[in-house]
Amino acid sequence: MRLILNPGREGEQELLLPEGTTTIGRTDESSVCVLHKSISRRHARLERQGSRVVLVDQGSKNGTFMGEVRVERHVLQEGEAFRCGEVWFQLLAGDPEREEELSPLHTRTLDTRFTLSPLETLLDADAPRLRVRPEPEGDTTRERLQVLLAVAQLLASPGSLDTLLERILQLVFRILGVDRAALLLVDETTGELRPRVARAASGETLPERFFSQRIVDFVRTHGLASLFANAQRDVRLDSSASIRSQAILSAMCVPLRPRDTWLGVLYVDNRSQGGLFTEQDLEFLTAFANQAAVAIDNARLARRLEEEAVLRNTYLRFFPPAVVRRLNASPGASLEVVETEVTVLFADISDFTPLSASLRPREVVDMLNEYFPVMADAVFRHEGTLEKYIGDALMAVWGAPFSRDDDADRAVRAAVDMQRALVALNARFRAKGHPELRIHVGLNSGPAAAGNIGSGHYLQYATLGDVTNVASRVCGVAKAGEVVLSEATRARLRESTWRLTTLPPTRVKGKQDALTLHQVAWD
Repeated sequence: MRLILNPGREGEQELLLPEGTTTIGRTDESSVCVLHKSISRRHARLERQGSRVVLVDQGSKNGTFMGEVRVERHVLQEGEAFRCGEVWFQLLAGDPEREEELSPLHTRTLDTRFTLSPLETLLDADAPRLRVRPEPEGDTTRERLQVLLAVAQLLASPGSLDTLLERILQLVFRILGVDRAALLLVDETTGELRPRVARAASGETLPERFFSQRIVDFVRTHGLASLFANAQRDVRLDSSASIRSQAILSAMCVPLRPRDTWLGVLYVDNRSQGGLFTEQDLEFLTAFANQAAVAIDNARLARRLEEEAVLRNTYLRFFPPAVVRRLNASPGASLEVVETEVTVLFADISDFTPLSASLRPREVVDMLNEYFPVMADAVFRHEGTLEKYIGDALMAVWGAPFSRDDDADRAVRAAVDMQRALVALNARFRAKGHPELRIHVGLNSGPAAAGNIGSGHYLQYATLGDVTNVASRVCGVAKAGEVVLSEATRARLRESTWRLTTLPPTRVKGKQDALTLHQVAWD
């Protein structure tokens, strides 16, 4: 019977499995000595009695597996493959023509092929030993170093992530004899591995699913850079249908994993020749992928920082500093639309149309540019959300994105502060020879839908619902210098010191019943 190391891979080697016990491990005393980091000193043994072979794990750290099932003891059948740590073996029937060549006295040159650790020459009179193969000196060494340098230069080159991914594949085709290549990245939202760019050597864009899913899954599961020199025969792939249908003869797949973050995989294959890729190719592709992963990670980080800067700027425009700090401190915080209880404030400049008609347009803009920051400060001082400017009016909300028990009181205090701040602002206007401004403010409370609305290119934080319409109508009822609130807002006030005057029942547009409104004494 024969024991195959690296079945179906470049560097596949055979050993004669003699009667009795054959041990596998990293010590010199092992019958099959494999210097791989996943192999224990005394990893496993094979006990052969005629055609019966029993695989026994010897308490190894990384385990002995049949497929993905860890086993302590297993009766092997001809053709079955097993794994010690990360090293694959296969049991095959004996071949009389090979018996002499595979004599235990004959030293064999074997290689795990996917380990970057060197193998030492080991000789023993009783069993085959493993001997390292000399590393070939290829003409491509200088060019490969140039490619790695080019990848390093990409780390400091600004640009979009998509441009970077295309450039990475161009470099792969430049140095490796591959037919096809793809970069698959982990979706940051779903965690799924998705193709981001897939190309043929000709530059043709390939279908998203041209690659072998079995190979990609194997690499993601084991976290190992993997070479499949003969993908059609490789026992690790268990005769994958995608490999047969795509006619994949050889492939390599390596993780993109800077630091401890799993970004995705780099996949390449060849459909014209089996055994095309070597261990040196895998080592190069691994080094290449390590640098590419750092570049991808940096590009994502740069994009994330840019998005966060835009978001912070948006936050600062609409939310008070306390809310901005809370949003920034909560990575999971979301501004998706939710139903909540809010108090809405509308503030409008009284008689603005005739006022603007009496001034030059530039003077109107200058006055508004002084007026709005003063009003916004009053909103933010009481931790409200400045939702929007509407011409000469502004709308502010309390209760979204975060609610408090005293939201109604905060909104009324902000309205009063607006009126008082306008007194000081008018003194500055008079000193400049500008006319004075007067405002009327209306408030209403109730349920609303609040959150980001719009497209990905333009999002607006908004509060929608009848509560906003009524607040606008209440503002329309208020006269210059007044603060008027609805019964719904009055009912939510927690402070008992507010001086309120109840107005006669008032009808407003869009409401069948008259509203009960209250005027706030603020001066």
